[in-house]
Amino acid sequence: MPDTPALDAKERALRLCGFALEKKAQDLALLEVGGLTTIADFFIICSGRSDRHVQSIAEGIKEDGRSRGLRPISSEGVARGQWVLMDFSDVLVHIFYEPVRRFYDLDGLWAAAPAVELPEPYATLAAQFTGEEAAQEPWPASVPSSYAGKPVR
Repeated sequence: MPDTPALDAKERALRLCGFALEKKAQDLALLEVGGLTTIADFFIICSGRSDRHVQSIAEGIKEDGRSRGLRPISSEGVARGQWVLMDFSDVLVHIFYEPVRRFYDLDGLWAAAPAVELPEPYATLAAQFTGEEAAQEPWPASVPSSYAGKPVR
């Protein structure tokens, strides 16, 4: 029997962060958005180094969550691997391919939301998985044409 039904939203969000970090999610941020919107209490925003890495993070969250009783209500974008959105009701997980994350800038759009400090060992893992080298990469030629012509921040 899964032990997760008794978890509150923050505990669920922290577990989901751990699942993402197990797949080496880059630049993970946990934002408490409940005071700013009714759509969720927490946003998890993280990046992958490639579309395959984004898909791997999403699949890892899904599989690890399922084994612990955490199932997303829905998931979108997994097939393309550019921006995956996983809805866990009170926790929304956004997994981006790094250049797409910079373009949409959810971190900036939700800058008023307080960042949640990750407990150990998550904080150490998150510090190890920073995408500083990816932030210097130009907009890749492989980005779908639907993104073409849009400036990179």
